[in-house]
Amino acid sequence: MRAEFVNPFLSSLVNVLTTMAQLDITPKKPQVKRTEIAKGDVSGLIGMVGPKTKGSLSVTFEEELALEIMSRMLGERPTSIDADVTDMVGEITNMVTGGAKRILAEKGFDFEMATPIVVSGKEHTITHKSDGQIILMPFDSEFGRAYIEICFD
Repeated sequence: MRAEFVNPFLSSLVNVLTTMAQLDITPKKPQVKRTEIAKGDVSGLIGMVGPKTKGSLSVTFEEELALEIMSRMLGERPTSIDADVTDMVGEITNMVTGGAKRILAEKGFDFEMATPIVVSGKEHTITHKSDGQIILMPFDSEFGRAYIEICFD
């Protein structure tokens, strides 16, 4: 998978969390993911289809980080992942994909976005709907890790 395709998603996540939650995250080394088990505790998954490609993106947060983002964005800190937190993760997934879509459209990659679904729980699974390699990008913050998974045909 080409960096010019992956980088817009990574920079979009950094931008969304910096803008919406005043939270700094630092990208770490990308790797190929070989299992469906999520690295974090709550994930948003969104499908994308275009004339040149199809794939999906997931944004996953460890619980402590998700709760901190919720606190910073809405001023309320739940004690665990609840319906409000999963709604927020779905919205962040939408914003990240929308930001990347704008950048990629300028490079000639057009795609439509599906409605995100959110899954939570320890060792939940993420099933991408394409046959390509899954690229896993971890991000560090002082409150835990976030992960982006990108999988395209």
